[in-house]
Amino acid sequence: MNLKEVLKPAAILFVICVAVSAALAGTNMLTKDRIAQAAAQKAEESRMVVLPGAESFEESGGHYTGKDSSGQAVGYVFETESKGYGGTVKVMTGVSTEGSITGVIVLSHSETPGLGANAEKAEFRDQYQQPVANLTGGIQVVKFQAPKEGEIQAMTGATITSTAVTNAVNAAIEQYQNAYASEGGN
Repeated sequence: MNLKEVLKPAAILFVICVAVSAALAGTNMLTKDRIAQAAAQKAEESRMVVLPGAESFEESGGHYTGKDSSGQAVGYVFETESKGYGGTVKVMTGVSTEGSITGVIVLSHSETPGLGANAEKAEFRDQYQQPVANLTGGIQVVKFQAPKEGEIQAMTGATITSTAVTNAVNAAIEQYQNAYASEGGN
């Protein structure tokens, strides 16, 4: 083999890599602002879902305070996460100023499609809408029995995911209780 046979393919490959890298960098520069804007809009829409009485949100101390049209606080939104079956489960939880969970949304997860991914369904998430005042131990996951106050029914075949979402919601409850429970909310 001579040097020319080795350098020519290496040079061609180098030029291709530079061109592809430049194209990727250019695409990133063109789309990063739109992607960030879309993510911010989705986060705002999610906050509106978990705290339906709020018209605007103000970031404060690692969470959001939801305010009505007159500027009065109607509740708080917390983003928390927990370890699930397939990885980290990120959850957004709304808590009213009266101390009730107003909504839960699973923001992201890597759970099994058809099982753990069912945590996104409303019939599972709606179980969390309950008062947090008497939940000193947080919400518990139960299987094979009807849940009482302070409990949610695990998804069939996805107990680990049910527990992960519940742990994230419990982290939000703890944040709420530490920050606001003494201010008149339950």
